[in-house]
Amino acid sequence: MGKARPKDVAEYLAGVPEPARGTLKRMRAMIRSVVPAGTTEVISYGIPTFRYKRGLVAFAAFTNHCSFFPLGASVLDSFKEELKEFRVSKGTLHFPLDKPLPDALLKKIVRARIAQNEGRK
Repeated sequence: MGKARPKDVAEYLAGVPEPARGTLKRMRAMIRSVVPAGTTEVISYGIPTFRYKRGLVAFAAFTNHCSFFPLGASVLDSFKEELKEFRVSKGTLHFPLDKPLPDALLKKIVRARIAQNEGRK
């Protein structure tokens, strides 16, 4: 049997070793600073996920990197130039454990995802 899945985001973060924990906590704070009222934080597929109308964004720590998942892969296309120094694959951004995405860029991507979710009926 594997590890039990965390029941909430705080429990997930508590299980992440540094420096990744600090990186993810900072990302979480930046995301929370721009999401609308009514946005919820859940564990989905074993990772912290923000939901606003539907899945919005998610993040996770892995052995050698952290990942940010804008849950609408097409949103990354509009940030190609700003993301050129990061590894991008199929709707996922990978970055070093100790180097979060720049705050302003993270906020712009989250705002773009909010607009996508608001645009869908």
